[in-house]
Amino acid sequence: MNPKILIITGYGLNCEAESHHAWTLAGAAPELVHLNDLIERPARLHDYAGLMFIGGFSYGDHMGSGLAFGARVRHHMQADLARFIADGKLILGVCNGFQIMTKLGLLPGLDGDYFTQKVALMHNDCGAFQNFWVTLRFEEKSPCVFTRNLDLMPLPIRHGEGKVFTLDHALLERIEELGCVPCRYADPATGAATDKFPLNPNGSLNAIAGLCDPTGRVFGLMPHPEAYLFPENHPQWDLQKLRGTLPAQGAGLKLFQNAVAFLKAT
Repeated sequence: MNPKILIITGYGLNCEAESHHAWTLAGAAPELVHLNDLIERPARLHDYAGLMFIGGFSYGDHMGSGLAFGARVRHHMQADLARFIADGKLILGVCNGFQIMTKLGLLPGLDGDYFTQKVALMHNDCGAFQNFWVTLRFEEKSPCVFTRNLDLMPLPIRHGEGKVFTLDHALLERIEELGCVPCRYADPATGAATDKFPLNPNGSLNAIAGLCDPTGRVFGLMPHPEAYLFPENHPQWDLQKLRGTLPAQGAGLKLFQNAVAFLKAT
């Protein structure tokens, strides 16, 4: 059977259609559930093998990106979410979903602590919302389920608060040592991680584009893999076609396929 994936919707989140389609193409059975309906019956969470916090502008980012949404989830769903993680299931957060996860404390999730915020996603160093394509480099040594066997990948970003930041240098070292940085902003010509704008669109420390917990099952990133499901999503797809390099599918789909392969194997 295709694994069931819960996609939380509502209150300014707006990437439900492409996220639903991504999981469907990857061989999962996604379902859209409004946050209010989940809060009313949080035990419903356990009917699913995976959970996704999608992109958008939850609560208009009025009190900070993901803050209000994360507070509601923590207040109403903490026990069930903790059990969900303990049961070995998957959680993915993209853009605003990643922001929600950091506010909750789901990431980086060190030492089994998933509900104490440890890192921040701050305003972009450039001081403005950014909407363009970047190159990600995926780290081979990371335990992240979603990024297995991936190398370089172009993906779109659209955010104003994406700078991964902490003043705790010891924490940052532990995150790196445990492989909790699955992907970084990279120079497309060399593949090297970079802090140079616009290749790194927000000034994120260590060029961090996403984080996972030490199990590799809880993962969030700022770029949008669900927005690159088809070759024609790429801004240079017509040039790729002329050159004979147009891929058979959008590269972002690979993250969802990795997740579904993991769920079907467990």
